[in-house]
Amino acid sequence: MLLPGVLYYIVFRYFPMYGVIIAFKDFNMLEGIVGSSWADPWYKHFQTFFNSPYFSQLLLNTTLISLYKLVFGTVPPILMALLLNECRVRWFRTVVQTLTYMPHFLSWVIIYGVLIALFSQNSGLVNRWLVESGGSSIGFLTSTDYFRTILVGSEIWKDLGWGAIIYLAAMTAIDPTLYEAARVDGAGRLRMIWHITIPGIRNVIVLLLILKLGTILDAGFDQIYILYNIQVYQVADILDTWVFRTGLQQLNFSLGAAVGLFKSVIGMILVIGSNQLSKKWGEGIW
Repeated sequence: MLLPGVLYYIVFRYFPMYGVIIAFKDFNMLEGIVGSSWADPWYKHFQTFFNSPYFSQLLLNTTLISLYKLVFGTVPPILMALLLNECRVRWFRTVVQTLTYMPHFLSWVIIYGVLIALFSQNSGLVNRWLVESGGSSIGFLTSTDYFRTILVGSEIWKDLGWGAIIYLAAMTAIDPTLYEAARVDGAGRLRMIWHITIPGIRNVIVLLLILKLGTILDAGFDQIYILYNIQVYQVADILDTWVFRTGLQQLNFSLGAAVGLFKSVIGMILVIGSNQLSKKWGEGIW
């Protein structure tokens, strides 16, 4: 039963690690990975990236967007799961759960169309409402003041229901006798949520936080690449979008591999560090 999963990780996760050596070579597609000459010095492509005038801005944008998503995107799925768990009207709970997790399966291209319909400066519903209310239209998707808010808000909306499913599954593992004992002692719903439900899913919350910390330098390439434009590069250009333009479109694969390796090392350090820190509170992945 384990064989398909093991083969998947070997073929698609471990075997491709061989290509990491491209980061230390002047890669040439005609000569291949083995035939390409080694970079001189070996850290040449890392140096190119670190000395880039865009490095500090790219790192700042990537970190800020990821932190915003982590901080503001953690609580809403938990609250949604708690509300659904406390709902006693089965059909209403099913309808709400279905409607909230459906956006998870939509591509960012479709969601971009929804955002255009809502926030377009000329014809968006929000701007039409602002104009009809006596105000002026706002370029939400082209403004450096609002673009990060659009990014974070749209991702929270997209993954709200999917995250709630994970926490709901964790809530089903809580011993029902704990709630019965609490009712006997006179505890209300809020008291049971605070002292039983939330502590019961604490390990899942910590697990998801640790996993998210490991991808803090990703920030969501597909979402940003589809939504951003040249007017918001200052606040939206991240490591992945820069690598796509500079490394892939210009066929500088060695530079792209170097940045990818840099991100992986930082992610590994964050996962190990956060796991060690979480062990002090009695939680952790290993």
